[in-house]
Amino acid sequence: MKRLLFIYNPLAGKSQIKNYLSDIIDIFVKANYEVTVRPTQEKHDAYITISEIGNDFNLIVTSGGDGTLNETISGLMQLNDRPRLGYIPAGTTNDFASSLGLSKIMTEAAETIVKGENFFCDIGSFNERFFTYIAAFGAFTEVAYQTPQQTKNMLGQLAYVLEGIKSLKSIKAYHMKVEYDGNIIEDDFIFGMVSNSMSVGGFKGKGELGIVLDDGLFEAALIKMPKSAIELQATINALLKLEFDCEYIYFFRSAKIDISCQDSVSWTLDGEFGGNVTDVTIKNQNKAICIIKNPD
Repeated sequence: MKRLLFIYNPLAGKSQIKNYLSDIIDIFVKANYEVTVRPTQEKHDAYITISEIGNDFNLIVTSGGDGTLNETISGLMQLNDRPRLGYIPAGTTNDFASSLGLSKIMTEAAETIVKGENFFCDIGSFNERFFTYIAAFGAFTEVAYQTPQQTKNMLGQLAYVLEGIKSLKSIKAYHMKVEYDGNIIEDDFIFGMVSNSMSVGGFKGKGELGIVLDDGLFEAALIKMPKSAIELQATINALLKLEFDCEYIYFFRSAKIDISCQDSVSWTLDGEFGGNVTDVTIKNQNKAICIIKNPD
């Protein structure tokens, strides 16, 4: 019999999974899985569990928010022979779940796991850590990322915060050296993000992320420190118009990016705190995880 590990965050989405737990397990059992269930007990529990016993299972299913998903994938990345991954999003569906066609209804997402198709998606490595869809630093990260579900409207958040800045003195800039594909950029940046979930031009629609999860490349956007109120307004206008080719924003695509800064920089990974670092190497791990999605 096939073995399934179901690991979930019992507190995610206002603990809504407790209303569906029996039905979800029943769906898996009817699909001929022997199910092992583990509710997470504390931070890093999903990561530790999967990295230690994940190879004992044919399928790993996780349910929770961005943090639980990040821990699960980080645990899988420690395994040489990675089992398939199923995801039941809790709470408001994030962009990653939406891109896979996963339902907001938990039992429907469970049905997708037993009936859906395999999809090999890219994962980002951030020094020794991993992220599913975005790594970011600088201004706005607390507003735009540390509340996980706000990633759905990232551009709207950036524009909102930018427009709320009354003085250039309120912005902290980082002098950084950025290297990719033989190119070197050295400048003062107030914000930057590296993502595998942006469409051409950075964003798609009115602040919603277009999803490209298996192309082997990251999209990177770096916002320069405005030197005047006029430049600040020009940056705001460019963001509002989705014009990432303006002179105040560096935008490029690459599979590997090296970033260094004399000062320690605070990063967020998938909406969670990613550490304070001076040097980081970000690599695209092409098609590293097999996740189950709705058939196209």
